[in-house]
Amino acid sequence: MESDKQDGNSLRGQESQWLNRNVVGMGVTSLLADAGYEMANAVLPSFLEVIGVSAAALGAIEGIADAMSSFVKLGMGWYSDRIGKRKPITVVGYFLTGVAKSLFAFAYGWPLILAGRLVGWFGKGIRKPLRDALLTESVPPNARGKAFGFHRAGDTIGAIIGPLAGVLLLAWMQPHATDISQPFRTIFLLTLIPGLGSGLAMALMVRETARRPSPAKFWTAIRSLPKPYIRFLTGVGIFGMGDFAHTLMILAATQLLAPTHTLTRAAEIAALLYVVHNVVYAGASYPIGALSDKIGRRGLLALGYVIGALTAAGLAAAFLKNWDSWQYLALLFALGGLYIAAEDALEGATTADLITAETRGTAFGVTAAVNGIGDFVASTLTGFLWTAVSPVLAFACAGILMLAGAVVIYRVR
Repeated sequence: MESDKQDGNSLRGQESQWLNRNVVGMGVTSLLADAGYEMANAVLPSFLEVIGVSAAALGAIEGIADAMSSFVKLGMGWYSDRIGKRKPITVVGYFLTGVAKSLFAFAYGWPLILAGRLVGWFGKGIRKPLRDALLTESVPPNARGKAFGFHRAGDTIGAIIGPLAGVLLLAWMQPHATDISQPFRTIFLLTLIPGLGSGLAMALMVRETARRPSPAKFWTAIRSLPKPYIRFLTGVGIFGMGDFAHTLMILAATQLLAPTHTLTRAAEIAALLYVVHNVVYAGASYPIGALSDKIGRRGLLALGYVIGALTAAGLAAAFLKNWDSWQYLALLFALGGLYIAAEDALEGATTADLITAETRGTAFGVTAAVNGIGDFVASTLTGFLWTAVSPVLAFACAGILMLAGAVVIYRVR
């Protein structure tokens, strides 16, 4: 990959360290974005319980939003290659996701929850492949694992701050509320502060180097992607069909804990368990990325997928046996954070390894689209099986698909 070598040589001339302004700036941007997103995410399942929205509806909402985002990612990655610019569109994406969660404050049923998710996921769809391409172009090839791991760690520090803020605000406001839904609505409005801050951080801290536009048309660019990358996508897609939204984990914990606690108390514990999830995610992201630079990514990614399957199996067992132990649930949330750390750090870095600079945006868009389609299937299927049959079957099916994805990834060379 001659273009990667040229990118690496020019970057070494510009930066003596991989931890440069762009890497730090994108880390701060994602920290703020996730602080707002996860503040809402931690309390959303309990809010849906309060206003009477089912697990099937939550799964469908997450799945529809993911599917819409997938097609946006696919087209936007190619478009950024075509025009030779990524940053302006990325900034717009962060501002859209920054305001989307505030719409939940006005919801009394599923339609406005869906609207908020669609706005947020549209913003995420136009920003994610472009941000990953910008990150790849900001570091030498031999430091991609570190850069993606560092970025995911910064991203997840925000995902620790957000749920903690949500839990503290909920605990503080709930005893004084005359309407049980009002504290949740206030929290959704407060997500505007870090959400808008993320767009400003991206605009002010990150610099984009001018690059030559690619003349390739959309389908030409897609067909030019190398075969090893396509085989890699197969494993990613199969695993993704079991990789349910982790708001369903929070809902699962809330339902398991509610019989021995009040609904509000169960919601607070579930949100704190999600903090455990994100602490592990933040702590593991950089070490996994850095280790992959030394020993390779394929085996580590397959192991991460296996841990995902174990997480799903553990949730199925919890519902089968009616286990309401917060310690057991904390273990599952920790495993969930560990496999997401491997997935997020290594899928992006592997994509960067397998493609050339000319189709970088297109490839990140395709990877994100495959992930999004998988998320749509996973969240919709898990939510439907949960409501129509049982949560045991829902999480068991998710685990089987995750394990199948691990096998495919491990066999890909």
